[in-house]
Amino acid sequence: MGKNLSRISGCLIFLGGLLALRGSIASPPVSTCPIDIEPLTDRLLQDLPSYANRVIQRSRSVVDGNRSLYIPLYVIIAGRPEFEPLPLRVAPSEAPPRVPDTTQQVFFTTLENQYDSTRQVRLQNFHWLFLTRTTQGWRLVTLYTQLAAIPPSPPLPPVETSSGSIGQAIRLWLRDCEAGALR
Repeated sequence: MGKNLSRISGCLIFLGGLLALRGSIASPPVSTCPIDIEPLTDRLLQDLPSYANRVIQRSRSVVDGNRSLYIPLYVIIAGRPEFEPLPLRVAPSEAPPRVPDTTQQVFFTTLENQYDSTRQVRLQNFHWLFLTRTTQGWRLVTLYTQLAAIPPSPPLPPVETSSGSIGQAIRLWLRDCEAGALR
């Protein structure tokens, strides 16, 4: 009987350990993303070049089936955030929205190097980022970018770039931030 009792208690301890382990694996990680937009943006911009460069490297393998179309581009730094939102006006004939908009605006710049066969070109791009905080954490709403013009060309108008390398990098970073995967 003593031997059976020893086996049963050993099994109970083992099963208890498995249940405790299962409970710790099943619990979702606590978000480490800042709730306020300014500290969130500071952390985002610090990591954005490495995230953007990984997105660029993954997408560069083949461009339209022709590797020769690829022009090397690297994001060097992201910074200079500004948080003063621009007023978003509706047309005079439209009713104002009934639900308050929680979307927050951030303006920032990126410095990028582009290389062709003979030279390096340094580009400064301007980004207008719209983020919102949901019950699942921060989400990118949209991103507009004014791409740098190569002199002597005039400045280019802003374009929607949520699906571009910077937009994808921001989504990946927000996912990692909410998962607690950032250092």
